[in-house]
Amino acid sequence: MQDKNTQSLDRRKLISSLLLGGLCLPMAAHTKTESSQHENNAELEHINPLLWAVAWSATAAEFGALCYQAFNLATLRVEQALKRNKTGGKPLAVITDVDNTIVHAASYWGYLINNGMDFFDDASWDRWIPRNLITPVPGAREFLDYCDGHNVEVFYVTNRNQGENTKEYALNQLRYLQLPFADNEHLTVYRNTSNKTPAKKAISESHELILMLGDNLNDYKRDYYVDGIEERYALMERDRYDFGDKFILLPNPTDGHWVRAIFGDSEPAPTDSNREILKAAATRKAWDGR
Repeated sequence: MQDKNTQSLDRRKLISSLLLGGLCLPMAAHTKTESSQHENNAELEHINPLLWAVAWSATAAEFGALCYQAFNLATLRVEQALKRNKTGGKPLAVITDVDNTIVHAASYWGYLINNGMDFFDDASWDRWIPRNLITPVPGAREFLDYCDGHNVEVFYVTNRNQGENTKEYALNQLRYLQLPFADNEHLTVYRNTSNKTPAKKAISESHELILMLGDNLNDYKRDYYVDGIEERYALMERDRYDFGDKFILLPNPTDGHWVRAIFGDSEPAPTDSNREILKAAATRKAWDGR
């Protein structure tokens, strides 16, 4: 059975045939060869909206430069905190998100594209996680090792849910990448919420929190867990002096709570109506051609 996209593409080709060749051509549309069907599928594969975003994060030197820039700035903030830290005070700490902040998930997004999927797929993600098909985000290991070498504790805080083994999988990834502080004490995993505020409060009670790192503004404050694009943007403007100081943001063009602001759901279903919503969001400030 053809999917809706293929049917739509076939209808457009049929209409073109009627306009260009008259009424004798529709019969040919019913006797399409196998090779023409393959051409249609290939055409659909090449219009996946994930292609630009994933190609950029997988290949662009600019992506790597932005990551190094973020971790260079984070290192500077740690250096400054070390200089002003008083002997006998609270130990220093950094909080970091995991996915797309220190762990690069390029192979997962490539899998979706190769399998004709254009929206995040939770079932595939759950199967991908334990395989450790990951690399460190550029600059992440150097920064974390710097913290370790200067007695600054790193706390990993992530929200995932792969069942009872969720924390084990996350810990295995940190150890696979040979990152410091890869132990139960320094890893917090939220399975049923993306609200990281409790971890932030708990760590701040025992440590002097230097900064936080993430790929999502919700990693910094729960305030950003809202549906409206304009409201979320206004909150960002309110906090603009915190960025690069209290919170370091890593680039992630594929997923996050910016998606929720568009769809009202952080993991929207791959439906035609949602594809229309995505197009409307992408073209909301489009030039009209005049």
